[in-house]
Amino acid sequence: MASNTFRSSGSSSSTWTPKQNKKFEDALAFYPEDTPDRWQKVARAVGGKTAEEVKRHYDILVHDLMHIESGKVPLPKYKPITSNSIVCGDEQRLMKNLKLQ
Repeated sequence: MASNTFRSSGSSSSTWTPKQNKKFEDALAFYPEDTPDRWQKVARAVGGKTAEEVKRHYDILVHDLMHIESGKVPLPKYKPITSNSIVCGDEQRLMKNLKLQ
């Protein structure tokens, strides 16, 4: 997406900025599942969102994670990062096996 907002799939009226997403993640960690009025507290921490919007955002996140963990979403194929003509992964592997005496 070209803008700095994220649209939750299923709601075209609710946009989430990267800052709101970070506050959302922090609030989820701060307020465990058994917290009374959890969604109201998360919404207050995020700012500009209702309890219903943060709950819907959470449900979408859980759904997406289930798809990723079940293998339904393919992992991206990244190009290896090279440095001085040595692939960093190989360099790390070699360093791991290096024994200092």
